[in-house]
Amino acid sequence: MMDLMASEETRTMTPPTVRSPAAHDAGKPGGASPRAWTMRLLVLGIVLSALNLRPAITSLGALLEEVRDGLGMSGSVAGLLTSVPPLCFAVFGVMAPRLARRFGAGAVVCAGMAAIATGLLVRPYAGGTAGFLAGSALALMGIAVSNVLMPVIVKHWFPDRVGSMTGLYSMALALGTALAAAVTVPLTDTLGGSWQTGLALWAGLAVAAVLPWLPFVRGRATPPGAGEEAAGATQTRSPASPSASAEHARVEAPRLRMARSRTAWALAVFFGLQATAAYITMGWMAQIFRDAGVSAGTAGLLLAVTMVMGVPLAFVIPRLATRLPHQGPIVLALGVCGLAGYAGLYLAPAAGAWAWAVLLGVANCAFPLALTMVGMRARTGPGVARLSAFAQSTGYLISIPGPLLVGVLYQHSGGWGLPIALMSALMVPQMVVGFLAGRDRTVEDEAAR
Repeated sequence: MMDLMASEETRTMTPPTVRSPAAHDAGKPGGASPRAWTMRLLVLGIVLSALNLRPAITSLGALLEEVRDGLGMSGSVAGLLTSVPPLCFAVFGVMAPRLARRFGAGAVVCAGMAAIATGLLVRPYAGGTAGFLAGSALALMGIAVSNVLMPVIVKHWFPDRVGSMTGLYSMALALGTALAAAVTVPLTDTLGGSWQTGLALWAGLAVAAVLPWLPFVRGRATPPGAGEEAAGATQTRSPASPSASAEHARVEAPRLRMARSRTAWALAVFFGLQATAAYITMGWMAQIFRDAGVSAGTAGLLLAVTMVMGVPLAFVIPRLATRLPHQGPIVLALGVCGLAGYAGLYLAPAAGAWAWAVLLGVANCAFPLALTMVGMRARTGPGVARLSAFAQSTGYLISIPGPLLVGVLYQHSGGWGLPIALMSALMVPQMVVGFLAGRDRTVEDEAAR
């Protein structure tokens, strides 16, 4: 896979870049072998990490009814539980660039995977709703920092292959999401029917993701693009002047103020609204189908179908996006699929269940598109780090009320009509701000004014 992507010349809407030292030396005789293995290990770490960025959420969605019964949750409390992921992503994601500057991006991602493993192992057995929420928050903290740093690592190590690498880890993320939705219920039944066991088993996948990052922790082999001077070299035109590049990064990076950039705000709101739709889907869609008369196992498979649509599309959409001068048409196409899927859920949730699952799966591919635009709307490593933190943290703050409000509407209305109407209404502004975020602009031009 690395050799295939190494031959690709992806247009990323950025000026000519200089590869990171590791990537540059990889092509030199005598230095190719160790550097090649470093890059392959990095790709493995990215893929395994991406596989772990959603099972904590979709495994819970598949067993939400059992968890509610086991912990004695009301519909409103369950809605609060489905709002915890965006809350944690907003609170902890903003810390990622600072942590990466201090410890290195590789070390932070490695610690994030360890936090995911610990949280997933602890939360089913912590006892009571409060303990379950605390364990979930620990796992989600690890997911939050990794969410922010994935685009930064890709921008730094693969500056000319942003589309391909974003597509690769987005595809892995979608695969992990779908896998957890599809197999959690069958595995739980096979292992004795305990929802605690069904949730805890996903800790093993997170443990595996820790291992590839260990060399990057020891040697800080991945210079953190999250605000480090070395990452500023991605905009340097002369590879012979690294000290000048570092000095330029020190001078320019602090002057970036994302709140001044209309593009950054458009991308943040787009990210928030697509996250709202995604977490409502992951947290509640299986329950919608179960309330319509679909069995628990089939409802889990339908949720898996929605998630698995992102596997091929998450690889195709970023590559397509980097070749277009404006990503707005892709945003509109995904939004139309989402509106059609919501209409189907309202009119015939059981009869057309598979079709609605596919349509909503296509709509959920707004996530890899948003990640791709983060890499395209900034020219430098520090710019990507700041934009990623701003867009994701602000976006996840915006998304917090959505899943909670769905739970409240569901409990007090006694049906899914009002929640589905809310989902449909939110899709319209998502399409508008996504279209604006897709314009060919960079935050450096706007945030430094």
